[in-house]
Amino acid sequence: MQAAFRLTAAAAGVALLCLSSSARSAEPVVTAQGSAQAQAEAAAPAADADKTLSTVTVVGNWLDQPNETKVLEHPGARSIADRRTIEESGATNVREVLRRMPGVQVQDSNGTGGSDISLNVGVRGLASRLSPRSTVLLDGIPLAVAPYGQPQLSMAPLSMGNIDTIDVVRGAGSVRYGPQNVGGIINFVTRPIPQTFAAQASVETEIATHGGNVKTMPSVFIGGTNDNGLGGALMYSGVHGDGYRRSNDRVDIDDLMLKGSYRISSTDQITASYHYYEALADMPGGLTAAQYAADPFQSVRPYDTFAGRRNDVSLKYSHQDNNRKFEVLTYYTDSFRGSQIESERTTNNRVERRLGAFPRHYHTFAVEPRYSQLFRGANISHEVSVGYRYLRESSDEQASRTAFYTPGTVDPTTIASPMYQWRSGGTTANAIYIDDTINVGNWTITPGLRYEMIRSNVTDHFTQRRTDIKSDEPLPSLAVMYHVSDNWKLFGNAGVSFGPLQYFQIAQTTNGLAPEKAKTYELGTHFNANGWGGELTLFNIDFDDELQLRGGTMGSPDAWTNLGATRHRGVESSLRYDFGTLSKTLAGLSAYAGYTYTEATYNHGTFAGRDLPFYSRHVATAGVRYSRNRWTLNLDGFAQSRQHSPGDPSGTVPYRTAESPDGQHGDIPGYALVHMRLGYDFGKSMSNLKVAVGVKNLFDRRYFTRSTDNNLGKYVGMPRTFYVQATLAF
Repeated sequence: MQAAFRLTAAAAGVALLCLSSSARSAEPVVTAQGSAQAQAEAAAPAADADKTLSTVTVVGNWLDQPNETKVLEHPGARSIADRRTIEESGATNVREVLRRMPGVQVQDSNGTGGSDISLNVGVRGLASRLSPRSTVLLDGIPLAVAPYGQPQLSMAPLSMGNIDTIDVVRGAGSVRYGPQNVGGIINFVTRPIPQTFAAQASVETEIATHGGNVKTMPSVFIGGTNDNGLGGALMYSGVHGDGYRRSNDRVDIDDLMLKGSYRISSTDQITASYHYYEALADMPGGLTAAQYAADPFQSVRPYDTFAGRRNDVSLKYSHQDNNRKFEVLTYYTDSFRGSQIESERTTNNRVERRLGAFPRHYHTFAVEPRYSQLFRGANISHEVSVGYRYLRESSDEQASRTAFYTPGTVDPTTIASPMYQWRSGGTTANAIYIDDTINVGNWTITPGLRYEMIRSNVTDHFTQRRTDIKSDEPLPSLAVMYHVSDNWKLFGNAGVSFGPLQYFQIAQTTNGLAPEKAKTYELGTHFNANGWGGELTLFNIDFDDELQLRGGTMGSPDAWTNLGATRHRGVESSLRYDFGTLSKTLAGLSAYAGYTYTEATYNHGTFAGRDLPFYSRHVATAGVRYSRNRWTLNLDGFAQSRQHSPGDPSGTVPYRTAESPDGQHGDIPGYALVHMRLGYDFGKSMSNLKVAVGVKNLFDRRYFTRSTDNNLGKYVGMPRTFYVQATLAF
């Protein structure tokens, strides 16, 4: 059997393709050209080749257990951050880690996502407000309260202490994961159940230099597996304290997870989890240009708050042998999210406000079976994968508000707040996919097709108007990878992504809104050898008709508009080097750097040819890590160029670059930040105690962002912040 025969992971989306790292590490696998072992096997008798071939196993779900080998073998742009990277970043939220990923842009807390509870992530110039265009998962389960009808992450139910790995697939994922996948897949992997007993307790405390506010992040982990294959883990992570704004910036988050597993046999396993998340946070709100100039850390929104709660359970059965893998995952989520937000008007030169409340409830149930079968031929292999998802979700969304009042004269929480809006919605979605990972010579080719069948409805209980939407969408994809060597891969892929109308958008269908479709293309390379590692990717995304949230003045409701055609294109790059491979005297010294250029523009309307809002054309990261004896020093830098908040593209107002008095529109200057951390490991004699001190925004660089939603205005960024970390492991 020739050396070119190799097994790769069945692809998903625009391309699904990974080399099975588990098979490679456990047993010999026939690799691509350049390997002495492969050459020997190619010259061996057919019987010996068949014997070697029999050790190759099917891969199946390529999101399982992400690692650098899977990144290398993926036929698209993909990056991971492991637990060591997360801990040494000093991050108190996932935003701080995601900024290191090529192509990923993260907005600080702002607008109605203005707290640590929310997540504002945009990929490749896509809208970052509440992360609406990426499929965001926790252990493969959608984080969104309603993946089809309400994908925004105003509540992102996860906290840093429970996360083991962050896996970001920026392309090549639309076949297996959806529906909101034009921005790729972000999978947060929680800490695994250990094979032997393990326990750990840690705490991080940070103090902002402005206001002297203190925030604490405790976490606890305990787990293990007995000789009969029964394992379990209990983990808790929280966030408690005040942010860097001087008032109305309190946050309290409790995140608890219980995981269990049972190894039925050498090929069969059952896993289960229960997850509970509860959070309450103040939202200090946006400032006008004048208020920001007077004091950027003040808050003039004393009553704005956000609360969330989620219960979810999951159960998965999996079977894997040398030729096939089958798994079925089922999960149920029960979510609540609610907010209180003041709106404002001016009447007869007098400012008046009213307080609105927005309680919302969601339920989701899903079943996802998937099956992969490996077929072996003389000089070719196929791993055919098929999968299906049935998902049913429901929503109940209400809104109430007080009468207008003069600020400071009354406590609005004591005023009657009659309901003025009540909508309920539901979605039944069926999705089926098939792909075939074909390995021949040095090539791996993966064609795939996903078919979405979506039925959604929204009922307005005040008008008794019901709106039904039906979407049936085929989503084809193709990925190709060329194995230059075991450590150097070239890839290209193309695919179609689809975003159905959300509940709020369905209620606006009389305004001509239509679902989104986008064509995505990638061309790039991965490499990892001799201390070097990295990637280079060219990308292009073409929207037929992209949707954008159109904000107004305080008091006017948020609304959506179709932008028409848009284009997102650019280049992503990252590079890392371990200096220890150069000389023993440099052991423990490593460095990384990354640069992304993105051009995302309107192709239609009055803003044609201009940049889309809230993204930077240039983003760069760089850092150095030095570990010697028990000491570890980290120095990390981040920079982004100017962003824009130009106003409403559906009107006749010119593209705005000058700052508006209310702070919501105008250019946003670029900035650069430097972070530093020093850690010490006391070793086993002191219960593996690790202590670290660090500072974020070392040079106290002042920067800001803007918001155009109901909580519009300017938002100051994180000032210089000191932190202390301590961890005990048993």
